[in-house]
Amino acid sequence: MTHPTPTTQTHSWIQSKVISLNLCPFAKYPFQNDTIRYIESDSLDTEHVLLSLYHEFNVLSESSSEDIETVFIILSEGWKDFEDYLSLIDIAQSLLVDSGLNGHIQIATFHPDYQFADLEKDDVRNYTNRSPYPMIHLLREASVRHAIESYPDVDSIPVKNQEKLQGLGIGYFESE
Repeated sequence: MTHPTPTTQTHSWIQSKVISLNLCPFAKYPFQNDTIRYIESDSLDTEHVLLSLYHEFNVLSESSSEDIETVFIILSEGWKDFEDYLSLIDIAQSLLVDSGLNGHIQIATFHPDYQFADLEKDDVRNYTNRSPYPMIHLLREASVRHAIESYPDVDSIPVKNQEKLQGLGIGYFESE
């Protein structure tokens, strides 16, 4: 029996959770149009991950949105400790600023143990950002702006998501 790859698992998660639960109303278009770039990194070394991240900043900024709309860097090994992951993200944000691409690219974060600062670890609302692997998601700022301008009441998305997850209950996610 073959085991699914981290990319396959991420693809399935986007389809079965993010899109089917409509957690991100903007995810369906790049998913259906196959404009999501998936990069697997099994590196435990911060510098190596940052070099890969920097490379992906450039790939995304130099490509058209018709070819690559967004990038998921899947950290398939290591980075399981949420605090270590958050430290990596802090450095990644600094790298984005230093690269001169802040304002052109945005970083979103997903982790199997994602926990919002104001929630308990076992609160179902954390599942809005829980994923099969630690990930760094790169988005085009122009696409984010366009989505926000074209979506009615974008500020209600997090509230609706949290209400939806509370209605589903923790058992929905833990039964997998």
